[in-house]
Amino acid sequence: MDLHLAGKTAVVTGASKGIGMAVTKALVGAGVHVVAGSRTPGKELPAMEETGQVTYVSVDLSRPGHAEELMGAAARRGGIDILVNNVGGATPRPGGFVGITDEEWQASWDLNMMGIVRPTRAALPQIQRRGGGSIVIIGSINAYYPGAVTYDYCATKAAVTNLAKSLSKELGPLNIRVNSISPGLVLTEKWTEGGLAEGLADANGEPAEDVLANILEDTPTGRFTTREQVADLVLFLASERAGNINGSDYRIDGGFVPTL
Repeated sequence: MDLHLAGKTAVVTGASKGIGMAVTKALVGAGVHVVAGSRTPGKELPAMEETGQVTYVSVDLSRPGHAEELMGAAARRGGIDILVNNVGGATPRPGGFVGITDEEWQASWDLNMMGIVRPTRAALPQIQRRGGGSIVIIGSINAYYPGAVTYDYCATKAAVTNLAKSLSKELGPLNIRVNSISPGLVLTEKWTEGGLAEGLADANGEPAEDVLANILEDTPTGRFTTREQVADLVLFLASERAGNINGSDYRIDGGFVPTL
């Protein structure tokens, strides 16, 4: 199915690995030029930049001022058609609620919430410059499925989902659609290499392999989501094939969350 994305310009945050890299690859494959923002270029962005398909910008979106630098690179290309807010991260808190410091709460807020607020705010003039576009925000099922060892992450992801819905009401009349995606467990580097499973295992007092096994057992489809499946959903929502989808949140978790 042709999504008619060729020739457009997209900004993807957290683009160097995981879901962000999968989205970047999928957009490039659809003929989109991607302005890719991340703290480091990772293993694959340099080669993609050499082909002219990607413009890489080193940014830390948890810090003020960096979002404007990222959007400036897109502005020099004439504006933004698609913004994919993907940046974010979780840190297990084995000490429980009382062990989470003010600094840790603030760090989670700065990364997971302000890391979306800042680039969205900076991108809007460039999206309006193109006459409209699409914003896709990557959230988490933890907005609906709170966990006792990830209090700060869950709270910020609930705020992100709320923000997406609120933005859709303001921006819809301006021909800017805003939707969010709430993935469940996606087997990315943060699970396989980043120590997230080990952190949850330490907090729960169980082996790391049991953490993944228990999640899989509670997933009706019996399998985890791939990063490519999330990327495919991003591309659909970014395209005019989804031209009247606005203010919606899409879970992609194999049915793991049992509630409506």
